[in-house]
This record gives sequence, structure tokens and C-alpha cells, in this order.
Amino acid sequence: MSVRKLKPITPGQRFRIVNNFEEITTNKPEKSLTRGLSKSGGRNQTGKMTMRFIGGGHKRKYRIIDFKRNKAGKAEVLSIEYDPNRTSFIALVQYEDGEKRYIIATNGLKVGQTIFNGETASPDAGNAMKLKFMPLGTVVSCIELRPGQGAIIARSAGSYGQLVAREGRYATIKLPSGEIRMILVECSATIGAVSNSDHQIEVSGKAGRSRWKGRRPRTRSMVMNPVDHPMGGGEGRATGGIPRNKNGVPAKGYKTRNKKKASSMYILERRKK
Repeated sequence: MSVRKLKPITPGQRFRIVNNFEEITTNKPEKSLTRGLSKSGGRNQTGKMTMRFIGGGHKRKYRIIDFKRNKAGKAEVLSIEYDPNRTSFIALVQYEDGEKRYIIATNGLKVGQTIFNGETASPDAGNAMKLKFMPLGTVVSCIELRPGQGAIIARSAGSYGQLVAREGRYATIKLPSGEIRMILVECSATIGAVSNSDHQIEVSGKAGRSRWKGRRPRTRSMVMNPVDHPMGGGEGRATGGIPRNKNGVPAKGYKTRNKKKASSMYILERRKK
């Protein structure tokens, strides 16, 4: 994985830092594992805009990802591919019976490598197994929250968790945010960190790249009128008062998590502020 800085021959390339995509081995997805993807433009079924700042963007096809990794046995990695729907790379694998599936690629996964799913798998990068079979200290990603649910935690580029303890029915995982929580040992996870860890140091360079991704320009709330936003109005460059969203809920430190939420009992340490 590496990035490169472009020569400043245009204003849009002056600060741009792009991925080399040296891990990518093909630019054509597996047709049987792709579906059409329609855009809403932020409108609901009646045509009313319910989400602002969404619209346009390049046409995409959705890649069907196997987040559950519930097919036991070994598979061969056929290709590492780019996925426009997520920040990480994906890998096309083929099982011994000929079935092909897409999985989230982990760091170090190579074409021709063999991966395993199931309790007999070794703790090598790309293999998937339940938390109860993993050695302590293992770096994991694509972690389930409920057995059989499919990967929920640590799926984006470069993210990972660490198995720090195991006692009884629960394993203790330290998550990318710094949160430490208990997860059932029957939940499965993938060994290794998610690929494309250099994604966080990329720089788009110009506003047009956001438009290609379907993001329209975002208007600052302070420059709106009072009818449009609680922070709008005033003469000149007013401060806007207490930072809050369009519905009046304060930002920057205001806790919105329900104190009676059932899953709080599984969180041993909250994420870093």
C-alpha cells in the first residue's frame, strides 16, 4: 500500500494525494456478484427532499459482499478489486466446489493465497473463525455483534480491533475508537486489519471529486436565515450561538445516547473523547 503526490500542474492537482492502487489486480467485477444501484438524490417516495446535500455522482454497481463468512472450508483468492461503495478493497474468492464470493480484503492478502473459514482455521490473515477459537492478542476485523448476523464492526479501510481477554461466554475486544466492549465468543471475525489503510491520508484536491461521489455543496448553518436554521440570522458575521443541528439538538459534547440502552452493560470503557 502506498500513495503518491501529484505534480501541481493544475490547481486541482496541487494538493492532491492519491492511492497507487498497486494491490488491485483487475478492473472488471464478477458479473454474477454485482447488482444495479439506483440513486435517490435525497428524495423519498413522494419526491420530497428528506436528506440535504445529496445528488449526482458517478454511476455505480453494487458488489454483493459475504459479511457472514458462513461457508466452512478453504477458498482461493482470485483477485483483489476496488469497490466504489466502500473505502476498503474487496477480494474475489473461489471455494473448492466452484462457488465464488466477495469478501472484505485484509492487509497482506495476495492473489493465489488460500483462506479458511471455520473452527479448524489457523490464525492467519484473511481467515475467519469464531472468537472462542482465536488466541488472545489477535488483531481482528469484520466483527459480528450477534452470532450469525454478519460483520458489523471494523469494516472500513484500515480499521481493526484486538482480542484482549476471554472469560466464560464473552470475549473482550478493544475497538478502533478506543472503546472496550464484551462480545459473545460465538460471534465470528476475520483475522487481520482491513486493507487500504492509507485511505485516511488521501486528499481529494478539488470540490469536483465530491460531486463525483454524489455529494453536493454543504451550506454553512451560520450563513443561513433564521427560518432555515437555528444558527442563522444576525448582522454581519454572527457567531451563531450554541452549535446545534437543524432540529436544535446541541453539538460538541452533548450526549445523545440513551442511558437505559440495554447494550450499555456490555461496554466496559467508552470511546475516547
